[in-house]
Amino acid sequence: MSEFWSWWIILITVVNVLGCWALLYWTRRVKGSVGENETTGHVYDGIEEYNNPLPKWWLNMFNICLVFSVAYLILYPGLGNFAGVLGWSQTNQHTEEVTEAKKTYAPLFEKYALIPLQQLSKMKQATEMGKRIFVNTCFGCHGSDARGNPGYPDLTDNDWLYGGSPTNIESSIINGRNGVMPAFEAALNAEQLDNVVQYVGQLSGNKVDIAKATDGKMVFEQHCFACHGNDGKGNIALGAPNLTDSNWLYGGSSTIIAKTIREGRMGAMPAHLDILGKERAHLVAAYVYSLSNRQ
Repeated sequence: MSEFWSWWIILITVVNVLGCWALLYWTRRVKGSVGENETTGHVYDGIEEYNNPLPKWWLNMFNICLVFSVAYLILYPGLGNFAGVLGWSQTNQHTEEVTEAKKTYAPLFEKYALIPLQQLSKMKQATEMGKRIFVNTCFGCHGSDARGNPGYPDLTDNDWLYGGSPTNIESSIINGRNGVMPAFEAALNAEQLDNVVQYVGQLSGNKVDIAKATDGKMVFEQHCFACHGNDGKGNIALGAPNLTDSNWLYGGSSTIIAKTIREGRMGAMPAHLDILGKERAHLVAAYVYSLSNRQ
């Protein structure tokens, strides 16, 4: 903060505190200092306002608040660039809390980091720790129950874009993923698009126009097999989804399928190595693996 703004904040704060005290002093009325039944001169509907002193408890509470505010501004930040006599800052407090937390949890993290994920996923304390980290870090996309949102996968089933093995799950968390479904609007005319939508719907068991689906199969084999395979079962190396089940990342209606083929999709799972570190990512991976491999 520049010196100008620092002094501006100091000035406003000090003037406000002194102004409150001045207002109390100026409006004070001590019992016995005014005549009995003295009025302020305000009259409404035949009712006169008496000039009585404020309740003593109210004045005392107000004065205590003002004294507290002065003490606080001396001890803690609040006056521009003045750091306070105690030198407290939220950054220092956060650092102290993190350091204290590391003393408590670091041994546990180190212990669990040496245990294979498949075994770790069956340990209640480890999965509970992983769940708390997941809820704090991953709920924005996958939801607190890990069932996902449109465009974000459900982690509680056995349908995995990049594979559901412990190694693949941990790699997704640590390194992130970038999925790309190219747009085919320029490559397909309206009839071809409609036909391939019918064929993709047929793969997942939807009711479709059989004749259009038959023509759509040829379009699919020309344009889509490289990622999804001729059988439509996808490719975990590319993150290409299996089109033969009922699990859809963006929705499985004909309208949404057409939109996906026409406009393409861009999906990104950010890398969490710098956010979580390997040890905490290991616990999150164990929790996620446990969701789709319940015993």
